[in-house]
Formats: sequence, structure tokens, C-alpha cells
Amino acid sequence: MISVSGVEKTYGTFRALRGVSLDIHPGSLTALLGPSGSGKSTLLRVIAGLEVPDAGRVVIDGDDVTGVPAQRREIGFVFQHYAAFKHMSVFENVAFGLRIRKRPKDEVRRRVGELLDVVGLTGYQERYPSQLSGGQRQRMALARALAVEPRVLLLDEPFGALDAKVRAELRAWLRRLHDEVHVTTVLVTHDQEEALDVADAIAVMDEGGIVQSGAPQELYDRPATPWVMGFLGEVARLDGRLVRPHDLVLHPDPVPGAHEAMVERVAHLGFEVRVELALAEVLVNTAAISQLIRTGDDSQSIPELIADGRVQYGMQTFDQSLLELYRRGAISYDWAMHYASNPSEFALRASGVESGEQETWGGPPADPRSDR
Repeated sequence: MISVSGVEKTYGTFRALRGVSLDIHPGSLTALLGPSGSGKSTLLRVIAGLEVPDAGRVVIDGDDVTGVPAQRREIGFVFQHYAAFKHMSVFENVAFGLRIRKRPKDEVRRRVGELLDVVGLTGYQERYPSQLSGGQRQRMALARALAVEPRVLLLDEPFGALDAKVRAELRAWLRRLHDEVHVTTVLVTHDQEEALDVADAIAVMDEGGIVQSGAPQELYDRPATPWVMGFLGEVARLDGRLVRPHDLVLHPDPVPGAHEAMVERVAHLGFEVRVELALAEVLVNTAAISQLIRTGDDSQSIPELIADGRVQYGMQTFDQSLLELYRRGAISYDWAMHYASNPSEFALRASGVESGEQETWGGPPADPRSDR
């Protein structure tokens, strides 16, 4: 059990930690998740004993270690950039902590062999760090941290320097490893997917404090603030509410009670498809368009559409606006072509014509420039 109580840490005038309190349960994998500068790495270093807090306490398994040096806290630490001994083989790197503690040679050989098997590096004993891939070097670093049987394992963005595919593979591997060794583990990450994927609990940090902590599913489904909701995943605003995009259902045809929107982009992302929509809370009723006005606005965004004092929110490209009006039968092909070449004349006003009364639009003026 790790208990952090009222921890403060200041660098000059900057408050890196603001009265942080957190309990980490024995044998769990807890993620400290937050944007850059949120204080997550500082908190990890305070737990490790690499930083001394200005106020507050750190207790590990009932022992107050606030003033205890890092080397006496029985902690394994893995950094983002491996910190491997380049002149030592894989075997020697993993055995380093055991030899410092003067363990018998037979025990060192047995323990290193077991750990290399656990992390999938059997057969790599004689290789040097430069002969390993990034993922292999990080697994070697984890084996070295576990060799001394720490009571706490601290990981400071251990996969941050790796490419996306290797990161995903090592996330799954780390979760399996943790389930085997059951060491209380604290993982610092700014990757929301990584935290949600591997952690038993997540503490979301911002501006030196913990905004919310709990199980991943709890935080995702019941965020304490709009900021937490947005930080943990994609968010859409609908009827003044924040909703997850995957909670929405798209229909190609009108559905009672649904919101109408225009598809702006469809992105195929391997196993998923992302659809970007332009939502209009007040859409143009094409049967209610009765008057053409001039604005002198040359912008490529749709003009304001005003009906009964209501304004349509959302932006479209100018071409999309014309295409949609033509598709709905609100304007003729000739009018669409005319305003495609004269965007400064394009503005629409809805005048309250009853639904179903289709306004008749004529062709473009004989000389489009005559009314300028």
C-alpha cells in the first residue's frame, strides 16, 4: 500500500504539486495520467525518493519513507530512456542490482534466467543494449528493476520513446507481466488509451493536483468534470450536453427526434471508421426560403441563416452550402452555378413561409453584374 498525504512541491515560484493525496492499493497497477506539466512525474519522483516534498508524507506498507533515501526504499524504477549500461551485456544489466547486494552467484544466475524468460529475452543474455530493439531494451530495463524484488515498481512513461505499434504490444505485455508478478506498480503516462488499457486504477492530474481517481471504466463513464470527460476521450456536444461519439447512432434518412447534420469527412482507420459531421441546431427549411439578399461577404463559410430571430450555428464550405440547397430542390442548377461564381451575393433569409410551400426560384439574371 502506498499512501501519499498532502504532498506539496515547489520549484521557485512554480507549485508542481498542490496538496496531493492518493492511496494506491497493494498489488495494483495505478496510472498517473495527465497532460504535460500536470505534476505526474514529480509525484512519481517524490514516491521514489528522488525528490523531497516541501510538505506532506509518503507511506509505503505502513512505513513513513518521506525522509528515507531512494536507495533504501526498496523501489524499482524504469525511465523512458532505458538508462541501460551500454558496456554491459543483457545478463550483466539485469544482474547489476543483485551483485550490488552481494547475492550468491548461483542465485544471481537463477534469478536473471527466470526474469529473462518472463520478459521474453531468453537467448539474448550475451547481447549488448545497442544490439536490441527499443522494445527489447525496455523489457530488459523492466527485468533489471524486478531483479531485486522491489516492493514497489515505478514506471515513468516507459514506452514513450517507442513507435505506436510497439507501444501497443508492450502495453499488453506489461499487463500480462503484472498479473504474473503482482508487484504494486505506478505508471506515469500522458496516453489515455495506455492508461485505460493496462491500469486497475487511474489518477487524472492537472495543474499539480488530482482531479479525479478511480477505476478506468468509472472515470470514463462518470467523469467528475467536463475537462476529465474531454481528456479521457473524444467528446461531442449535443443539446448542450457532452456525449461520446460512439453513443450516437447515424441514420441515412430522417428519424423522429434526431438531429440533422451533413457528413464532412469519412476516415477509415483500419478497424474503425470515423465520421465527421457538421451539426446545425436550426437547419434551413428549404420550403421557407423566400428572399435573396446581398451581404458583400466574400468568405467561404455559409452565411447566417435567420428565422424568427434564431441563428444557425456551425460552418460549412461555400460549395457544400450550394450543393445542399440544390440537392434539396431549394435552388435551381442555374442559380447554383451563378452563386458559385459570385459568392459575395450569396446570403439567405428564411421568412416564415409555411412548411410545404415550396418557393419558386427563377433562373439567374440575364446579366449577373447588372444589380451590383
